[in-house]
Amino acid sequence: MTSIKGSNHIPLNELVDRVQEIMFEEEILVYCHHGERAFFGAQVLIKSGLKKVYHLTGGIDAWSQVVDPKLQRYKSEPF
Repeated sequence: MTSIKGSNHIPLNELVDRVQEIMFEEEILVYCHHGERAFFGAQVLIKSGLKKVYHLTGGIDAWSQVVDPKLQRYKSEPF
């Protein structure tokens, strides 16, 4: 799993139960591999009352292409 330095890993299926771990953060960036789960995670946090919640559009895959090309990308396996 690729992560951004200083980030906390909270799987989407645990987010509702673990909101208290991050509820006092000023800003929160939610990210995943391609950005879809992060979008839903950001919605959960906003509905939980957090104000400054962002999600990484395109996920860590887009980050690795646009911001940090040195970051290792997942390789697709042929079917």
